[in-house]
Amino acid sequence: MVIGPRYAAISGWGMALPERVVTNEELARRLDTSDEWIRSRTGISQRYVAAPDEYTSVLATRAGRAALERAGLPPAAVDMVIVATCTPDRPFPATACTVQANLGIPGGGAFDLAAACSGFVYGLSMATALIKSGMSNCLLLVAVDVFTHLINWNDRSTCVLFGDGAGAVVLRASAEPLGLIAANLGAWGEGEMLMAVDAGGTRLPLTPDLLQTGRQYVHMNGREMFRHAVRGMAESAEQALAAAGLRFEDVALVIPHQANLRIIEAVARRLGLPLDRFFVNLDRYGNTSAASVPIALCEAVEQRRVQAGDYVLLTAFGGGLTWGSSVVRWG
Repeated sequence: MVIGPRYAAISGWGMALPERVVTNEELARRLDTSDEWIRSRTGISQRYVAAPDEYTSVLATRAGRAALERAGLPPAAVDMVIVATCTPDRPFPATACTVQANLGIPGGGAFDLAAACSGFVYGLSMATALIKSGMSNCLLLVAVDVFTHLINWNDRSTCVLFGDGAGAVVLRASAEPLGLIAANLGAWGEGEMLMAVDAGGTRLPLTPDLLQTGRQYVHMNGREMFRHAVRGMAESAEQALAAAGLRFEDVALVIPHQANLRIIEAVARRLGLPLDRFFVNLDRYGNTSAASVPIALCEAVEQRRVQAGDYVLLTAFGGGLTWGSSVVRWG
């Protein structure tokens, strides 16, 4: 039992990827593109692509199980499950309910959160608030997307960008000032059509005609998304650090959303930071949407680029438009 102020320490972490790897060379064999063209414009060399039976809850369950094992906790210890995703198994019920059942978590709450590529950063704020309020003592947060099931593989502008994956963390109530210290979240709904899937909801239910015209696939205005992403991530990072009472020199590592190397480089320039202060792994994974930040966090921890007591800055941007940054004290 925690007496006094409550914090939400990250006590476990895990990730999951599909089995299949699709390289740029493989895409170049059936599209008007090349490895050089993709690398020079995105920084991506390969991505993991889910098979039909590797749907969202499958990857989420694997990542969640890995995080629980890392934390040394049984499923019965978890009293809340949040799944951040914009590619759920189905419109309802929540994919979080499926994950709860798959892991054998006996009860508590379970719900999905949709904030596109900003999902993990949003979810971390919601999860921390639940623990700080006393509504949860041990929470499993999973960020997962299977975007390759929503892209047109004949559309060079989108199909080269995305990969699939899941990342998860276990948060536990703590008396020590660990976990999320400060955050800044934002959205600009007027930009909702800059990146979207038009059909499949109540606004535009799927019909044979819509399927014929490809309205079930992701479309994106890349130039505008780039511009808004750089500004949104940089400004929210500055505001989150200010709220934490920290400066950039206090941060051990910046973990940005892994969408495009050019975006990460532009954010670094705007913040006046060297690129080596940023953790980058999109060359191997592509844009895994909500999963990109926790997958990168898992790798950074395993590579010992994050140590106990370090401050880590997480920043992301996604469709909606949404953006957010989190300052996390590791330990």
